[in-house]
Amino acid sequence: MIVSNRKARYSFDVIEEFDCGIILTGSEVKSIRRGDVTLVDSYAYFKSGELWIKNLKVSRYKWSHKIEVHDENREKKLLLHKKEIAKIDRLIQDKGTTIIPLGIFIQNNRLKLKIGVCKGKKLWNKKQDIKQRDIDRDAKREMNFR
Repeated sequence: MIVSNRKARYSFDVIEEFDCGIILTGSEVKSIRRGDVTLVDSYAYFKSGELWIKNLKVSRYKWSHKIEVHDENREKKLLLHKKEIAKIDRLIQDKGTTIIPLGIFIQNNRLKLKIGVCKGKKLWNKKQDIKQRDIDRDAKREMNFR
């Protein structure tokens, strides 16, 4: 995993995850491989039957040519099979569900984006998750002491 969106797992319940390709320019690929990308405020949406991602901020590559500068905040098209797109479309019909990027990784020398169909958590759900995580951590520590 090159970059992960830890805030997404804290704020949302992930219903289902999908791995998809993403259309990028050369300088964007180089910047992402260096880790110069922000996933925090980004989300995916449907436009004319295709899935697009918005607010995926890819910083300008430091050594790129001055003429070939990419727009840091441009919308990028996601590459999925038709069946996966149809499944995502069915899943987001529920109220309160959205598509959020969970991370970027390399598979077979290609950049892939892990997206999740997510439903927002309430405040008490977040507190329960923190409490459960603390309990699990304490139990793990106690097992290591023995």
